[in-house]
Formats: sequence, C-alpha cells, structure tokens
Amino acid sequence: MAMEVSNKENEVETSTDLKTNYRNFPMVPRVIFGNGCFGQLGEILLPKRKSVEAPIIFLIDDVFEGTPLISRIPLFPNDLIIFISAEEEPKTDQVDFLVEQIRSEYKEIPSGIVGIGGGTLLDLAKAVAIMLNNEGKAQEYQGWDLVKKPSIYHVGIPTISGTGAEVSRTTVLMGPEKKLGINSDYTTFDQVILDPDLTKGVSKEQWFYTGMDCFIHCVESLDGTFLNAFSQSYGEKALELCKEVFLGELEDSESRDKLMMASWHGGMSIAYSQVGVAHAMSYGLSYLLGVRHGIGNCLVFQYLEEFYPKGVAMFNKMIEKHNITLPKGVCRDLTDSDFKIMTNVALSLEPLWENALGVEWKKHISPEKLRSIYQKI
Repeated sequence: MAMEVSNKENEVETSTDLKTNYRNFPMVPRVIFGNGCFGQLGEILLPKRKSVEAPIIFLIDDVFEGTPLISRIPLFPNDLIIFISAEEEPKTDQVDFLVEQIRSEYKEIPSGIVGIGGGTLLDLAKAVAIMLNNEGKAQEYQGWDLVKKPSIYHVGIPTISGTGAEVSRTTVLMGPEKKLGINSDYTTFDQVILDPDLTKGVSKEQWFYTGMDCFIHCVESLDGTFLNAFSQSYGEKALELCKEVFLGELEDSESRDKLMMASWHGGMSIAYSQVGVAHAMSYGLSYLLGVRHGIGNCLVFQYLEEFYPKGVAMFNKMIEKHNITLPKGVCRDLTDSDFKIMTNVALSLEPLWENALGVEWKKHISPEKLRSIYQKI
C-alpha cells in the first residue's frame, strides 16, 4: 500500500515536471459596442483624469479635422488634440517626436492617450502610451516582450474595420532598420470603443483592403501550425463574418456591424497564434516602398495559392464581386539590392514563418522563392 502511494506521488511529480508553460496573454479589459456609443467617451474618461496638469491627449486621423466628430470630443481645457495623417505607415521616429512634444508641453505625464482612426492611429496611440512611461527610443522596443514598464492609460476607437489593432498586443512600426511591432503585455488597450457609426463614409477601396487584412488574418491563423482551440474559435467566427460581408448581400448598417466584429475576432484569433506568409512579405513591401499594410497583404496574397489554396480562391471571388483592380507593376523597376532588402525584412519575421510552415520552415522557403513572388507584383 505504501509503495502504491509512493508511485502515485512520483507520477504526480513527473507530470508536474513535464507541464507545458502556456503564454498568459493580456486582453482588452473593457470594451463597449454599439451604434452611437462614442457618445459615452466623456463618462469613460472622467474617472481616469488625475489632475488638471495631467491632460488627455487625443491622436486623431486628420481626415476628421473640421468634421462634426471633433465637436463630440469631450475636451477639458488642458487637453490636446493632435491630428495625424494616416497616409503613411506609423514610424518609430514619429512616435519619438510625439512623445517629446507631449513631454515638453506638460509637466506631468498625461492621464491618458486616446487614438481615433484606423490601424495607423491605433498603433501610434499604443506606442505613445508605452513610450511615455519607458526610457529611450521606440525602435529599441521593436520585438517581443522588451517593454519594462506599463504604458499609461490608453483608449482605442477604430473608425475603419479590419486591422485588429484595437485588440492586439502589438503596435506595428516602421523603424530605421525594420518594420516590426512592439509586442508586449503592456501594448493592449485599456478600453476600446466599437461604434459602427464611425465607419460611415469609408471609401470602397479602403473598406475592401482593410477588410481583407482581417480575412487574411483568419486564413493564416486557421492554416497555421500554431493553431489551437482558442485561436480557432475566434478565427472561424471572423472568417464566417468576412464571408457574410464580402460574399453576401447585407444592408450597409449590418455590414458595418459585422465587419467591426470580424475585425475584433480576427485580432483575437492571432493573439494566441500568429499570421503567416502574406503578412511577412507585406512587411517587406511596406518597408521598402511604403505600401500600405492592407493593400500590401492583398498584393502578396493573390500569388500565395501554393500556401493557402482555399483562401486565395475565396479572395479571388471577393475581388471579382466588388470589382476591385489591384495595382500592377509595383515591383517592376526594383534592383537586386531592393529585392534583397524586401526578402531580408520578410525572412526576419521568424514566428510568422514558423506558423506558416513549421519549425523547419527554412527548408521550405528561400530568398529566391520570395523574390519570384515579389517579381509578380
């Protein structure tokens, strides 16, 4: 009997020794969804205000400058609105400039940062919130889990759906040497406001390209080697919603609601997995040529049938249904040096390749292979 107990104890010890160390990912702790919910921003921010010397800083896409949306911002006298163009990808030196501007204007650290816009503005808001509480330059934090101190309170309010930036633990930035996110437990927003009314008026091309970012998130997550029940449940729901939006016949209001939730679920699907080939190669296009993320994904994805045959077939149906014409000849005049830069940027994103092709991914992909795909674009 004693021997039996001893064996059981040993079994327990062995089981504990072999226990997997699962990642403990953060999630957005508070989110509000619904048409018109933007109107509750003031009451959400009020208890977060520390003093008159610690303002709320609003980073807003400059397309809203002079529009009725600005009059709805719950400004206190010492608050600051900074309008930012989203025409280019967010950059590390842009983050540094904004942080220095805020520090030089106020004696105290702000009570919070609010980002209002698409993925560019949301990523900038997350990065600024981090850097206001951390020393050095933003480029020093490009990578995984390099942030030492928590960010200040920050709120994300998307005005276009698809990037998943509102829910992700990364802020993707263009640095002097690479395009790479600040991936950390401190990046995630403290509050997200999902108001489908704010996505009214988005151009068809923007709507499509940004929505395809979500669709491609789902395909890469669901076909990836990192797939698990957590990421699969979110990815499948997001993919279902994308099909309804881009292949179905929905009323405009219903389409906006569903795409906003597809973006949320798509972002969650990669929180516990990863994206893949299209995103890795899109980073190369963005770094060298400044191609916007959503359209960059589309430019690459159309030629990835070898990796995602079902996803590419569905993508082609969506392209046809919405009469979208992708740009041609983007890489036509590039030099050998240009292609080398793009492939190096793409191949540096090792977690994306491992998710797409497994731990031995280097046996299945090469700079020559990537160049052959880039040359088609």
